[in-house]
Amino acid sequence: MDAASHEEWPVRRLAKVSGVSEAHFARSFKQAFGVPPHRYLLTRRIERARALLRETDLSITEVAFQTGWSSLGTFGRTFRDVTGESPGVIRARDRAALQALDRVPACWLAAAHRPDLTIAVSEKRRRGDLGTNGAEETEVP
Repeated sequence: MDAASHEEWPVRRLAKVSGVSEAHFARSFKQAFGVPPHRYLLTRRIERARALLRETDLSITEVAFQTGWSSLGTFGRTFRDVTGESPGVIRARDRAALQALDRVPACWLAAAHRPDLTIAVSEKRRRGDLGTNGAEETEVP
C-alpha cells in the first residue's frame, strides 16, 4: 500500500495478497497499525499529496489524480477535512516553511506532517466536530 498508495486497495485485495480472510486481515491490520486499512491508505495519500504540493509545480488537479483520487472535488473536500486547510493554502505555507527546514531530516518532517486520523472523517462529520471549512472545532475554556 505504501509503494502504490495511488492504487485502489480494497480489503478483499489485501486479504487475497496476504492469504487470509477479509475479516481476519482487517482485524489484524487495525491491531498492528492502530487504524483500519482504508484510513491508513487515506493517510498515505494525504502525505503524498502534501509532498507533491510542497515539492513540485504540479497543478492541484494533477496532484489529486497522481495520489489516487478520481475526482478533484472529493480530493479537495477530503484534504480539507483531514488537514483543516485547502490544498492551495497548504502549498503556500509548506513552501514558505520549507526554506526554514532544509536542515531537518526528511523522516522527521514526514512524521510531523502525518495527518491524525484516529477517527473516520465521516464520523467527525456525523459528530459535528468539523467546522464549515472542514477544520476541527475545539472549545476554548
